[in-house]
Amino acid sequence: MADSVEDFYKNKTITVVASTGAGGPLDLIARTIAKHIARHVPGAPTMVVRNMPGGGHVLATNFMFTQAPKDGTYIATVVNSIPLHQVIDGRGVRYDARKFSWIGATGTSNLMTVAWRDSGARTIDDVMNRELPTGATGVGSGTFMYTNAMNIVLGTKFKMVLGYASSTDIDLAMERGEVAARGGFSLSGIMQERPHWITEKKVVMLVQVGGEREKDYRDVPLMHELAKTTEQRQILSLISSPVALGRPFFAPPDIPADRLAALRKAFADTMQDEKFLTEARQLNFDLNSMSGERLAQIVGDTVDAPADAVAQAKAMLQVPEAGK
Repeated sequence: MADSVEDFYKNKTITVVASTGAGGPLDLIARTIAKHIARHVPGAPTMVVRNMPGGGHVLATNFMFTQAPKDGTYIATVVNSIPLHQVIDGRGVRYDARKFSWIGATGTSNLMTVAWRDSGARTIDDVMNRELPTGATGVGSGTFMYTNAMNIVLGTKFKMVLGYASSTDIDLAMERGEVAARGGFSLSGIMQERPHWITEKKVVMLVQVGGEREKDYRDVPLMHELAKTTEQRQILSLISSPVALGRPFFAPPDIPADRLAALRKAFADTMQDEKFLTEARQLNFDLNSMSGERLAQIVGDTVDAPADAVAQAKAMLQVPEAGK
């Protein structure tokens, strides 16, 4: 089997489709992966990156589903909200995310809801009992989405203060004492942009959003773990699903099983490759990775979410019905 994969890829080119234009984090990670993964694919194929922006990342996703060759010579990376878009919105969708050949992901970093140390909130239970002024930019932002979802589903008392121009403005407002909390701040973002918040213990981590708890914050609950009913868990898990996917890579549906296995192994090996890791650290990439098998499981759970959970998540995310 290994020989047949090597024979196929020898003198071939693998195209890596990025769903954004040149520049930016998604394009940069695509080019960095392409630079290093070829060493780990049997046959050492040539790697090229093809930018395919448009349609809110749906153009590239549709291309991978309907037009890209299904022989293992095309892989892609798109934003992690693509599976959720399929079930929550659906505009422009000509793909079924469950059928893609998921390879692996990098950049899995949970989103944290943090409270300023002087706020009096030490755990999420404290926010069940009293209001906590919480900064947000707009209703479609991560700074609003998760705290608002907890208010609606769990009965927390995050007092939303809307209208900040950027998440940076919220951070400064916390430091000035205008608000006492914010949501939707990735752990890697905190470590890059506000490391002193952690080293000087200026904030308390209340909740994290993602698929699994961050290894350094095992005592901080995931949002969906706070659910008291199956229905609540389904809604909160659905809203959390993009975060759990990190920066995913996939191939079209129905590529030969031995080539998918080789691509998954090559991706996993790249995540341990010292040359890749050195460059990734220089570029401040999130280095947490996830297997293709785990990605496929999360995508399946997202797309197959119960209709009631989808309807309630749709209302929370304020996605209008088509034509309205």
